[in-house]
Amino acid sequence: MRREPANRISRKGLTVWRIHGVFYTLMVLVPAIAASVLAYIFEGPVWIYIVSAAVPILLGYLLIGLFPKIRWRRWRYEVRETEIELQHGLFIVKRTLVPMVRVQHVDTSQGPILRKYGLAGITVSTAATTHEIPALQMEEADDLRGRISALARVAEDDV
Repeated sequence: MRREPANRISRKGLTVWRIHGVFYTLMVLVPAIAASVLAYIFEGPVWIYIVSAAVPILLGYLLIGLFPKIRWRRWRYEVRETEIELQHGLFIVKRTLVPMVRVQHVDTSQGPILRKYGLAGITVSTAATTHEIPALQMEEADDLRGRISALARVAEDDV
C-alpha cells in the first residue's frame, strides 16, 4: 500500500470551516427560534421546544466542533513530477491521483473568509473534472499553482 500524501493544508483552514459551521448553524437556529415562538403563542406541544433546542445544539456540535477537526486531519496532498495525489473525506477517505498530463489549468480562489486568514484554495482542472486543495497559505498556494503549471507543461511536452 502506498504511503499517504505528505502535505497538510493550513491549520487556519480548521478555523475557516468552523466559521462556515457557525453560519450554517445560525441558518437552522433562526427557524428553530421562530418555531419556539409560534409554539409559545399558540400554546403548542412541549416537544416543539425540545426539538427547537436540540437540533441547533447537535448541528452546532457537529458542524463547528467535530466535522472540521476530522476533515482537517484527513486532508492531505502531494505534488510529484508526474501526478498530484489528494486524500480527503469525512467518513469515507477518498484518495485521488491526477496525472500531470491531464492537467489543463490551475486556478487559485479566495473568498472573504479565506482572505481574512491569508488563505487560498487551488483548483486543478482536467478535461473530466476539477479537484480542489482548500485552505493553503496564500504564498504556498501561489507557489504550488506555478509548480503544477510548470510540471503540467513539461508533462505535456513529453507526450
